[in-house]
Amino acid sequence: MNIQSAISREIFVPRDEKLLVAIEVRRRMKKKGLSFLNAGRKRDYLTYLCLSVTNSRPAQVLITKVKRYRGTRPFAKRSQWSVEQLRQVNGINPDKDTPEFDLVFDRTTDQWVASSAAEKCMFVQVLYHACQNYWEAKLAQANPASPGDQKIPGAPENKKSLGAPSQTSFVNCQQKLMGDACSVNMVIYRCKIFLNRMKNSMTANQGQPQREAAAVKASRSRSRSSPSPPAVRKMGNVMRRASQVLSERGERLMRADDKTSHFLHGAKQFAEAAQKVS
Repeated sequence: MNIQSAISREIFVPRDEKLLVAIEVRRRMKKKGLSFLNAGRKRDYLTYLCLSVTNSRPAQVLITKVKRYRGTRPFAKRSQWSVEQLRQVNGINPDKDTPEFDLVFDRTTDQWVASSAAEKCMFVQVLYHACQNYWEAKLAQANPASPGDQKIPGAPENKKSLGAPSQTSFVNCQQKLMGDACSVNMVIYRCKIFLNRMKNSMTANQGQPQREAAAVKASRSRSRSSPSPPAVRKMGNVMRRASQVLSERGERLMRADDKTSHFLHGAKQFAEAAQKVS
């Protein structure tokens, strides 16, 4: 089961909501001067930005922030906003695919960085079409048209449209995310996301054996270079005993050499005396 299916089952299905898209994101630093404070800080959780729609009528489009802490399986819902609270979606760069984007709400602005540019583009594309459908339905409810109504040329328009809420604006977003070829782009983005996740998974799987081998090698080198105190004492005793044995054998060899020289000298004198007698 992938991440989106797991989030949908744990968070949105019990709330009678349909999950449209979920992407992994992280905060974008607002102040560059504080970046060194978070450089060595390891995140102990993962953040997912989710877009869902309620199954009840009238349908509501919701943006939910979900977190998953490392070492735990369940997901936790943190914050949730409706599309009516979403004032602006800023794509940062309208000329190329980038992972950065901003969401401007009534009282806050969230600056995000997606795990890949494809995930950000897919999220913005789904969010755009969900907003379009929501606001069209909202305007239709605010201005119901009866079959007998006929527009008279020159007559003033219905003033109810003036009370309609302001729609979400999309700025600095690529036109392809809001064009006619949205379904084709969706397939392309999903393929890119799948390939990117496969690449990351393969990289992690390849790096794990290397890290384990390096840890084993380091452990062995530490055990060789810095043995425990009992091992040091045992090794010292063995060396002293070996040195003593070698010293004793050396002394024995020297005494045997002296005896051999003495016997050789005696045999030579006996040979000379025997020669004189003969």
